[in-house]
Amino acid sequence: MKSAGGAALVAASGGLAMPALSQGASAKTLRFVPQANLANFDPIWGTQYVVRNAAALVWDTLYGVDEKLTPQRQMVESESVSPDGLVWTFTLRPGMKFHDGSPVLAKDAVQSLIRWSARDPMGLMLRAIQNELVAVDDRTFRWSLKKPYPKMLLALGKNNSPCSFIMPARIAETDPFKQITEYIGSGPMKFKKEEWVPGAKAVFEKFADYKPREEKASWLAGGKRMMVDRIEWIIMPDPATASAALQNGEVDWWENPISDLVPVLKKNRNIEVDIADPLGNIGAFRMNHLHPPFDNVKVRRAVLAAMNQEDYMRAIVGDDNNLWKPLPGFFTPGTPLYSEAGGEILKMRSLDAAKKLLQEAGYKGEPVTCVVAQDQPNTKAMGDVTADLLKKMGMTVDFVATDWGTTGARRAQKTPPGQGGWNMFHTWHAGADCLNPAPYTAIRGNADKAWFGWPNSPTVEKEVENWFEAKDVAAEKVVMDRLNKAALEDVIFAPTGFFLSYQAWRKNVTGVTKGPLPFFWGVSKA
Repeated sequence: MKSAGGAALVAASGGLAMPALSQGASAKTLRFVPQANLANFDPIWGTQYVVRNAAALVWDTLYGVDEKLTPQRQMVESESVSPDGLVWTFTLRPGMKFHDGSPVLAKDAVQSLIRWSARDPMGLMLRAIQNELVAVDDRTFRWSLKKPYPKMLLALGKNNSPCSFIMPARIAETDPFKQITEYIGSGPMKFKKEEWVPGAKAVFEKFADYKPREEKASWLAGGKRMMVDRIEWIIMPDPATASAALQNGEVDWWENPISDLVPVLKKNRNIEVDIADPLGNIGAFRMNHLHPPFDNVKVRRAVLAAMNQEDYMRAIVGDDNNLWKPLPGFFTPGTPLYSEAGGEILKMRSLDAAKKLLQEAGYKGEPVTCVVAQDQPNTKAMGDVTADLLKKMGMTVDFVATDWGTTGARRAQKTPPGQGGWNMFHTWHAGADCLNPAPYTAIRGNADKAWFGWPNSPTVEKEVENWFEAKDVAAEKVVMDRLNKAALEDVIFAPTGFFLSYQAWRKNVTGVTKGPLPFFWGVSKA
């Protein structure tokens, strides 16, 4: 199944009405089309990638993972850990400022980590073994634990949402389950709240007092040197409109062009097209474990038995077989801890087996509320496949066509589907987030503390714990096989396959790199 009509629309784009863009843009203004609308802007409250991507401009982190997936110091000047591994002491770099001119202090880091750790799986693990987290002086804070946590630096530097962004203490005091209303960070760009028009535009302006590290930039690590003064995010949910704008030079960089339009873009001598991230993405069919029918594991297994991942992947990437792989599991293909253990059910592709499981589960035609974001090509494509699949299985589909911002808010609701809740939604996870259980929020089965859908799987949680305690890679691999199998047996979620995606930019823009998010530092425009 392919997205219809994209190339044809672009071929006719000479008569396409283009949206009004900011005037007076120069080589110091970079105009970027993000994957989705920036409907909210609290990187701790939610986990949407579009929010994380914008937040990486505004807020900095204590550590940042580099392209080798190794955490490096960022806001931290030095750290030490006691011989027993129980006390971590961190010293901040001197001279850092927030965008309001106030100094970055240890108390800001402490309060920010308190808020972050209430929402993030690794943060919750730290909370569970914490003695105290306190500021020692203006530049030093101490985190005392009841047991060692060897992956501390990864927790503080990982790139998956929610990242441990550092905010002023007064803002970080906001309830982590409520959204912040001030967007003050210490990162390389300031957010222009007065120019923010959700659904149309978000603007970032260079922060003159930002002092980048001396090291070469690499993903979220190193010196974040901004080569432009202003970045305008132009929201264009229609792919044909975005493609025409890129070809006409009205925008400079498009985060995720759909595959149908890539051949047209490649023919344009002014445009570069490349794979955005070699680690790719894992598609996800996320089910709500709290409410019928997906509270019954047999119904969840019925979905796995009926699914044909090829249908989902071709809906996203088209007919290019080089852009996708079947995925009988949850972890990134081609990486050391990849596993297919227990993946046989995803190879069945049997409607008869699915119908039998539904019958055994006692399913009697209750509606399944499918919340499908139409402004995300990936989720729209998967949603169309799912609606057809569930109907073929004999399920009643309540298809809710909405936008990604609304999906992000609705999926946080635990109320029944008929009262504003939901039964399923689609999303995807960057392959860089799915290498192992540490940053992989979506794989957890810790009930109310789990990601949206709130799966409760003590077996999965035990294997996650076992992985953290593994002594070497060989031991980790053994655990990963058990974890992959347990996550499929309890159906934490349904993986729809592994796929690569493109990014495209005009050739007068240089410095664009590959990775799990768009890195704007080092990007310049002639």
